[in-house]
Amino acid sequence: MKLISDDILVDDSTQMPQNEMIYPMLETDFQLWNPNSWTRGHPYELYARMRNEAPVMWSQMRKGASGFWSVARYHDIKEVELNPQVFSSQRGGINLAVPPREHWRPEILVRASMDNLISMDEPQHMQMRIQQKDFFIPAYVKKLRESVSDKVEDLLDDLEAKGPVVDFVKIFSNQLPLFTLCEMLGVDEEDRQKIVHWMHYLEMASQFLSNPLRTFLGEPLFPLRFKKVVEEMFAYGAEVMADRRANPREDLLTVIAHSKLEDENLPQEYLDGSWLLIIFAGNDTTRNSLSGTIKLMTEWTDQRAMVLDDPSLIPRMSEEALRMVSPVKHMRRTALEDIELNGQRIAKDEKVVMWYGGGNRDPEVFENPDVFDLTRDNVDKHIAFGHGVHKCLGSRVAQMQLRVAYEQIFARFPNIEFTGDIKYGPNALVHAISKLKVNLYGKGNSRPTQVQVKAVETA
Repeated sequence: MKLISDDILVDDSTQMPQNEMIYPMLETDFQLWNPNSWTRGHPYELYARMRNEAPVMWSQMRKGASGFWSVARYHDIKEVELNPQVFSSQRGGINLAVPPREHWRPEILVRASMDNLISMDEPQHMQMRIQQKDFFIPAYVKKLRESVSDKVEDLLDDLEAKGPVVDFVKIFSNQLPLFTLCEMLGVDEEDRQKIVHWMHYLEMASQFLSNPLRTFLGEPLFPLRFKKVVEEMFAYGAEVMADRRANPREDLLTVIAHSKLEDENLPQEYLDGSWLLIIFAGNDTTRNSLSGTIKLMTEWTDQRAMVLDDPSLIPRMSEEALRMVSPVKHMRRTALEDIELNGQRIAKDEKVVMWYGGGNRDPEVFENPDVFDLTRDNVDKHIAFGHGVHKCLGSRVAQMQLRVAYEQIFARFPNIEFTGDIKYGPNALVHAISKLKVNLYGKGNSRPTQVQVKAVETA
């Protein structure tokens, strides 16, 4: 079976497009490809300039990597998403750059980032999705909701015990999606902390690539440990997949282990890719949406008041928060042929990158797009989960977690408030909120004192 990584389009250092640019390359200090540029969140002012002045804008990359077309308007993004026959996920993968093969280190990690569902084109992509669908349909999500609800209650107990001021990311946002993912996969309880450890190192890798000195100062042994951690992670994945083939269970790992492409069992490379995708990409949307929404509810007190008055609005609040947060920043496609997009000629093998934060705040689609408004008519028309055949397979699971979490959070801590202490990780792919301090009881408040009331005897 041919692997995606065997035929991937490697960057050739091309810094200028083949066709004439009809839109300008905007002068800005913000480098879209550079993780270090993203440590203050989305560049909404730049998105607005791109939509108005350069909706299909050529963006140069670092030395050694090829430039790409940036797409920032809602309808242009949907046009790319709805034309997978031309805009391929597979030809160049989803990464902004693919280095020459001699620089693939650790090779198993680089290959796994390509050999997976999200980087497949049709018909293989749909073959894989169909085989996994039973773990993402409404009936399964409804069944999963009960255990998620119990976990949310436990996490809120932990928040309360450590409050009133806590890091919401560390105690809550990081924990809930990881729990849900492990429940779906069927990861044994005693192995779950291993995934926490591996995720930490994968996230550190992004920081190390963008700022080696900062990473070294925070964790001096990271460069020495990383290779070993990656090997341990994939060795465990291979072991558990082999076990599921020999001893099937009723879990998602079993489905993946027994999946087929073109009537053949998946080779180990695709199992490695599936393992990486589910433990790393499987929780980012939920994790960062949870944190981002708490921040929004502090900034938009009128919207919070509406939800507290009528909790049935939580689903609408959740959708609007996904639009405002845009937890996945971009996805990449590669043109399989020459094509025109919004008047701009794009040549075969050129990259096209969709910036979802720009599309989700497009005023042509969302009136007053920078305003949080859960009453807007098209509150569910955001593209936070992508669009078309590659729309996030786990979107229902993510939405369920968000709604269950908000229901309990606002019932228990109606005055929860972001303190202003926030940290974004250096990551150009996801809106990585790595720290968010909150006061569970409102600004400057302490835990309410519980007063014991004695019964008064009556004569």
